[in-house]
Amino acid sequence: MKRFRPIALVAAGVLAFGLTACGSSGENGDSDVLSVGVFLPGSVNDTGFMQSAYAGYTRIQEQLGDKVDASYVEQVAAADYQQALQRFASENDLVISVGGQTDADLRKVAPQFPDVKFVEIGGPADAEPMPNLAYYDPQQAQAEFVAGAAAGAASKSGTVGFVGGVELPAIVNSAKAFQNGATFVRPDIKVLPPQYVGDFNDPAKAKQAASTAYAGGADVLSQIVNLGKQGMEQAAQETGNRMSGGPIPGDCTNAVYSGYVRTDIGTEVEYAVNSTLDGTWRAEQVPFGLTSDKGGTDYIICSSDPAVKQAVDRAKTAIADGSVTPY
Repeated sequence: MKRFRPIALVAAGVLAFGLTACGSSGENGDSDVLSVGVFLPGSVNDTGFMQSAYAGYTRIQEQLGDKVDASYVEQVAAADYQQALQRFASENDLVISVGGQTDADLRKVAPQFPDVKFVEIGGPADAEPMPNLAYYDPQQAQAEFVAGAAAGAASKSGTVGFVGGVELPAIVNSAKAFQNGATFVRPDIKVLPPQYVGDFNDPAKAKQAASTAYAGGADVLSQIVNLGKQGMEQAAQETGNRMSGGPIPGDCTNAVYSGYVRTDIGTEVEYAVNSTLDGTWRAEQVPFGLTSDKGGTDYIICSSDPAVKQAVDRAKTAIADGSVTPY
């Protein structure tokens, strides 16, 4: 069984991460064991990307514990990304960074450690890989296109909307895809301008944004806000409206949710480790989505309305056959 040890990552002259970084015990003296560090800038309990990635990390430990010496760090301040990544790179063969917000720092750190493999999950879809840096694209936009189609079909008011966290390229593209999906199944639907609250994990800001959208006539919203979903859920409950959940599917018995976008970031963490172990790892853009054979992305319908199922099926088919571009 793995024991956990703290990893003291020094930043700005203080021990910034001693309580939030954990790994398997002991120094790795076996060259056949792959040393892996998973960098999670948010909380492993965020009900979103970080928690999904952490689930993949846990599966790696359970299934590959004799082949992998794994550690992770969570809840890292943006100002400390670079030093934390440098420390991780100095201790690991493979560093997996989750979230496009780490891209600028990761591109600075990767060239400093040419013998270390790096993977960024959720970075810019058009980013140019570096010799030792691969990009894994969850293709959130594909899922949000389907979420838009579901929202368009489910809306009674004829108005829908989208709330995002940080205004990163992947989130902006997802908002565009949501709009395109809604108009794909219902050309006359009104899609409110997307709202970006500047934080994935601020329930108060997300609630305010959702309340504004509901007051503006929307009765179904989609989102990419992680912990911010708590605030959006409150807004939906208070106004009698609905929303799409995700990226971790929840319980359809909660009447607030019209469905869930499933984006399994843990699948991408596992792919990075397995491809490194079997020698197939490449510094390239790797897509994960509805059109990928790697799995990890789907839309789960909670509505019993047959029109919603029909809209979701139409959207998925259109993406698969290439007749539409999500954004």
